[in-house]
Order: sequence, then C-alpha cells, then structure tokens
Amino acid sequence: MRTRRMLPVLTATAAVAAMAATVPSTAAIAAQPAQGAQPAQPASHGRTATCVFTPTPDNPAAKPVHPPKPKARAHGTVDVRIYTNHGEVRIRMDRRNAPCAVHNFVSLTRQRFYDHTRCWRLTNSARLGVLQCGDIYAAEKGGPGYKFKDELTGKETYPRGTVAMGNWGPDTNGSQFFIVHTHANIPPAYTILGKVTKGMRVLDEIAAGGIIPQSGPEDGLPKHPVKIFKVTAHG
Repeated sequence: MRTRRMLPVLTATAAVAAMAATVPSTAAIAAQPAQGAQPAQPASHGRTATCVFTPTPDNPAAKPVHPPKPKARAHGTVDVRIYTNHGEVRIRMDRRNAPCAVHNFVSLTRQRFYDHTRCWRLTNSARLGVLQCGDIYAAEKGGPGYKFKDELTGKETYPRGTVAMGNWGPDTNGSQFFIVHTHANIPPAYTILGKVTKGMRVLDEIAAGGIIPQSGPEDGLPKHPVKIFKVTAHG
C-alpha cells in the first residue's frame, strides 16, 4: 500500500516513512499527488470506462496472470468474499466509483491471483490502522506485472471498513490493497474499492493479535499470520 507511499490498503522506503508516514504503503502509502495536480480519472463513457494496464518489466508478475481487458463496466457493484484462516471477510465494491480498479480486482480474483497468499503488513497506530494484502512475496513485493492509473476525486477519506488500493506513488496500482480496521489519516491518494459489509470482527481479532515490528513498533507483520485461502467475486 505503498503507504509506504501509504502511506504510504493497504511501502517503499520513503513510503515507509510516509507510511510511517506510508500506508503511507509499505513503501507507498506514501506518495501524494503533486500540489495543484488534477485527480486521475478513467476515460468513462457512461456505463463503461476505458482502462490502460501498462506492463512493468522491472517488476514482473509474481504469478502467471493476464492484464484485464481495457473495457470496464462503470456501473453496479461486486460482492467479494475473502476466506482467511481467521474467518471470512465480505466486501462490496463500487464499479461506478472506481471502474478500472474494481475491474482489475475481479480479473485477478478470477485468475486466482490472490488465492493461497498472505497479508504481510499490519499497522495499528494513532494515524494508521490497516491490514495490507495483495503482495505475493512480502509487503510491497510481488505484483501482477502491470500498473494502472488512480481513480480519485481528491476528497477521499478512509474510515473504518474502507477497502482501497495500495500503491508506490501516483498511478502505480497493481494487486496491492488494504482494509482499514480502525482509521487511516492519510492523503486522498488511494483509490477506494468499496467497504467491508461483514467480517470486521475478523479484522479486529487480527489487530488484537499484535504485530511483529518491521517499520516501527506499530507497523510490521501480523503476529498471527494472515493466510488467504481463496477470494471470490460476484457481480
């Protein structure tokens, strides 16, 4: 989440600071849009949007996966279920708010990219309380081999239950996402996918289990590993 830009949801070293200052990604929750820059939006035509998925040769796919098709639905919702060793988390994603990001999440889910992975980052500070997933090898390591643009209005907030894309800076979305278990006082730099509709108790238990510090006492690995067995998407 690169909040580390995330922070720099939910990265890079700078992000870590950001997070820290990033979730503020592990590396990204980190970068913020340049002052005066216009928030990024997909090319939308009413009920559809055109998305661009740009290959990242320097960061190849961690699992065999194909980029989504460029045309995305820009209406309706998607119901996602994440089955973990701690329990099930249900999320409702909004295609209208973030057509390309939701389109990408559904594509990765149907290609089983998230199955049999782990959530490598947990934060629980006064500023940031998130569980970061979607990285295959470790926090901030292991994406789908491509990136795509942010979908932002500049007015985003991240209260408890929010699910958003993590990143390594503007327009570097891939597979990383974070779930806010308390709150996230971060810039409006992370595309919002949707909200948890069931399973916040699961997030609370994970957070209560503690953290193995990596980027500070309140930012690191979940003390009790969080394993994703399977993710499904309908809608």
